[in-house]
Amino acid sequence: MRRLRLISRLLPRLGLRARITIAFAVGALLMSAVLAGATLGLTRQNLLDQRESSATARTYQNARTAALQLPGPSDDPAPASSDPTDVLASLPTPSGSNPVLHVGDRWFARAPEYGQDTLPPGLRDTVLDGQPALMRFDHEGATQLAVGVPIDSIDAAYFEIVSLGELEDTLESISISLLAAALITTLAGAAVGWWASRRVLRPLRGIGDAAHAIATGHLDTRVEASDDADLATLADSFNEMAVALEERIQRDARFASNVSHELRSPLMTLAASIEVLENQRDDMPDRARAALDLMVADIERFQQLVEDLLEISRFDAGVMHLDLEEVRVDELVLQAVTNSTDVDVPVDIDADLAGVVVRADKRRLSRVIANLLDNAAKYGEGATRVELRRRGNAVQIAVEDDGPGVPPEDAEAIFFRFNRGSSAGRRRDIDGVGLGLSLVAEHIRLHGGAVWVEGRCDGETGARFVIELPAEAAP
Repeated sequence: MRRLRLISRLLPRLGLRARITIAFAVGALLMSAVLAGATLGLTRQNLLDQRESSATARTYQNARTAALQLPGPSDDPAPASSDPTDVLASLPTPSGSNPVLHVGDRWFARAPEYGQDTLPPGLRDTVLDGQPALMRFDHEGATQLAVGVPIDSIDAAYFEIVSLGELEDTLESISISLLAAALITTLAGAAVGWWASRRVLRPLRGIGDAAHAIATGHLDTRVEASDDADLATLADSFNEMAVALEERIQRDARFASNVSHELRSPLMTLAASIEVLENQRDDMPDRARAALDLMVADIERFQQLVEDLLEISRFDAGVMHLDLEEVRVDELVLQAVTNSTDVDVPVDIDADLAGVVVRADKRRLSRVIANLLDNAAKYGEGATRVELRRRGNAVQIAVEDDGPGVPPEDAEAIFFRFNRGSSAGRRRDIDGVGLGLSLVAEHIRLHGGAVWVEGRCDGETGARFVIELPAEAAP
């Protein structure tokens, strides 16, 4: 029962192709096992029946021959050769057959090791009582067949002990052949299952590839129509869903782009008006100055939000292009950290990065580092270290903070748009709508790299945001 429960738990974890292959293999194994068992059983029974029939017929024939050669009643003349030992020696028997003769109260055997004591007592008593009988029994680890025939005319009994070792060897060879055939059949069934699963799952694999392409931004991806009636419905439904999704995303992107563009004009007017007020700051009372500072901060935050929305709309529209050039990654990071924060953040650069360059858009990569530093300032009590490391053919840029860290369940979601994580959502003193990290992910994806968050390497509390970019040696 425990094994069955374990198997039932493991099967759902396997892929559909593996389960189909296993089903074919198990089916072939069961069919081959049933056929092999039936074949072996019928073959064994037929061979035993033939051996018993042959031994019985020969025993009766030899019993008649012995009855003619042994001395009869006192009024009959004795044959020329009437010694029971000579009679046993003259009887025709195949190899492995041992005759035993009982005359009067005496026992005679051709082979001393196969005599009276070898015969099963039940068989011996039955035959001596006047009834012919046969019986299979074990003798010294080998199966024997004993056949007994009473000779009433001379008060005697004739027995033959036939070894079935040769028959058992034959059955063992047949069993090995059937086992090999079952194994080959099982492997053939697994191969057919693997081939069938590939044929069956090929359309589903195409739909999976299309879904992955849509998820990575290729919204115009569609599934080819199928001639199969069952798969045609699935392909049509998927394409309808993809069309609806593309229209919805494009509509949302147009809305965000239009709103952002519409907001830029009044924002520029507000920024110009505030600049005028800033020029008259010295003539204002203290309360007016405080109100002006609040307006300046809100206008800057609003401008940043509009710029982020415009950037997101460019990604959605597919018009975002990179101005790639070869840059020294250490110099770029140092400059980006210096320009992005007034706090003295230590930058730890690996010695292996000497002479290493990356093909990157300097402006956008600097924006990525600035967003990570801003994120650390908002949610992680400020960045504590920026680290550059060489990892094979890639460069890793890590920004660490000593904040509360990122829960494992939020490690992927925080890179989604308008998602600030569960812990940040409970804090009222944090400005932002959750676009900074999503822009980081989009920019790094365009660079052919990856970004993720993990715990700090030193075991301290905090988060570690890692950017990985392809690197090459400087010319």
